[in-house]
Amino acid sequence: MTVFLELGQRPDEPGPPIHGAKIYPAEVAARLAADAETVIARYPQSRSALLPLLHLVQSEDGCLTPAGIAFCAKQLGLTDAEVTAVATFYSMYRRTPTGEYLVGVCTNTLCAIMGGDAILEALEDHLGVHAGQTTEDGKVTLEHVECNAACDYAPVVMVNWEFFDNQTPSSARDLVDGLRDGKPPMPTRGAPLCNFKETARVLAGLPDPQAAAAQTPTGDATLAGLRIAKERGMEAPAADAATDSHSGPDDEKVATEATKDQAAPAPSADVPAQPNEPETDPDATESKT
Repeated sequence: MTVFLELGQRPDEPGPPIHGAKIYPAEVAARLAADAETVIARYPQSRSALLPLLHLVQSEDGCLTPAGIAFCAKQLGLTDAEVTAVATFYSMYRRTPTGEYLVGVCTNTLCAIMGGDAILEALEDHLGVHAGQTTEDGKVTLEHVECNAACDYAPVVMVNWEFFDNQTPSSARDLVDGLRDGKPPMPTRGAPLCNFKETARVLAGLPDPQAAAAQTPTGDATLAGLRIAKERGMEAPAADAATDSHSGPDDEKVATEATKDQAAPAPSADVPAQPNEPETDPDATESKT
């Protein structure tokens, strides 16, 4: 008896299973195998190359496909199920076809406070799609991101993982208009924009040398802590310095010595609590008006 199991997410997870071609044409498989050999050679254990190989096959298809999963498994001596288990854990591996530009709006705490939710809503209205969908022209896939790791420039929008800092609803609309018009703007920092498949190839560890050379410097806000540390002569411990907490002063003894002459703090309530006090009187609660 043959049992067919379609690999994909659990029933309670968002997103469809992995669809698409089952195998690559011979010429595509040969080309990818040459690239995979370069990537795998960087790792002492071949299976450690799984994440970059998933980006490699994503650079071919624009998302994960059964053909890409099978290719990675074959190159690394893994099963399709093992590869799928890893691939479906990370949100950077797409399960549906992705537009030329993946536009991610950070809606995590700081960016949300600074206007991230308003930016996402403005883009959904402007593009006529919801987060997770792609425009009809195939140019832009919109998504919300939990954190872009760029709180120093909130609110932040990322395009193919390049930063566009201090955005507003208006500037974000101008940004996606430029993408759709074939005039992608230069990111605030980092490398010039390339399309999603080219970005996936970079993430696989096969970057374009010219694009890498054109990167802009890190922003001042990101380096503020380092600058202050240098001004104050602060340095990290030497690499060979002892890190065992028992090798230094006894923290408990130091704390005891520092506070031995201080008066004990007064209790915040009688112990035990007396009757008819706020702590025990049901008629003296804050909710009672």
